[in-house]
Amino acid sequence: MRRKQQDIIVKDLTRKMVFITGPRQVGKTSLALAISEGFEKSLYLNYDNLEHRSIIHKAEWLPDTKLLILNELHKMENWKNYLKGIYDTKPPSQQILVTGSARLEAFRQSGDSLAGRFFRHRLGPFSMAEILDSTGSDLDLLLERGGFPEPFLVKSGDDANRWRLQYIDGLIRTDILDFEKIHDFRAIQLTLELLRHRVGSPVSWSSVARDVKCAPNTIKKYVTILESLFIVFRVTPFHRNIGRSLLKEPKIYFYDTGMVLGDEGARLENLVAVSLLKHLNWIEDSKGISCSLRTLRTKEKKEIDFVMVENEEAKLIVEVKLSDSSIAPSLHYFNKKYDMDAVQVVKNLRVERMVDGVQLRQAEKFLKDLSL
Repeated sequence: MRRKQQDIIVKDLTRKMVFITGPRQVGKTSLALAISEGFEKSLYLNYDNLEHRSIIHKAEWLPDTKLLILNELHKMENWKNYLKGIYDTKPPSQQILVTGSARLEAFRQSGDSLAGRFFRHRLGPFSMAEILDSTGSDLDLLLERGGFPEPFLVKSGDDANRWRLQYIDGLIRTDILDFEKIHDFRAIQLTLELLRHRVGSPVSWSSVARDVKCAPNTIKKYVTILESLFIVFRVTPFHRNIGRSLLKEPKIYFYDTGMVLGDEGARLENLVAVSLLKHLNWIEDSKGISCSLRTLRTKEKKEIDFVMVENEEAKLIVEVKLSDSSIAPSLHYFNKKYDMDAVQVVKNLRVERMVDGVQLRQAEKFLKDLSL
């Protein structure tokens, strides 16, 4: 399946190095290899492979290599300075693509030895636009399977479930423990399970801490680790120019919608969340515009599911519903009071229309119209 980001990554490679980051098993290597097919001579090296590791350490690739792909390079000691040296001394015709998941993204953010030498692209799960362009599959399958390539593309739902069981086990037993030493393995496992049941609701650190039997700050630490590993992402309240908004209790969503343990409404909200995040990441990575996905909740209990923010300004407020075509009162309130563009995304909607300044959109069409 062709990924929407492929063309701009190829373009960016002609100017700088490109880093592709994203969740484990989301398709980073597949995308890199698809890009390599457009080059006369390319080389893929994975630092986890001992033979490849030796080649990397000795820089023993041929000078006429047109595309050099380095995977998991962040596991190499002093990798930033190594990569800086490789980039600064490479032949003018050689292009460099670096792929990796959590640690690459975390380490990229520390230090500036590579400043000005790379573009970053975050790869997310399959989007509705990618799926419809390639397979014609419908929204229900994406809600059930999530957008990660293997569970979405397998024929059997049982095989998708088996993949997810192994995926979660691998995340907890390998990725989390490799990322940071955790003394209470059971506690972070229980935290993850509780979050799977609370998608779409504001998360109280104190409440989760009581259930896990640990301190609220410990729960915050666990969630930060889960975020760093691209397992969950946090959506915090938007407050600029909203005089009485609350500044606490974020919502937590999963990159893999299939991990959500809730009803169809919770899965739909999670799918919209990850789709909006992917769209905003695309804007930030390709256009250099600072973007974030937020929520909105006031002391008067007026609440909006999502606020799409660019350069700290609200661009669109979004409410998600399974079947209700009546405009949500809070959506109408914020649309009128703060002149915010508003859309209500409804899964089961027969006719799209404008109602008193608010767009009513079919979920499948709305998601397909996003950039990615």
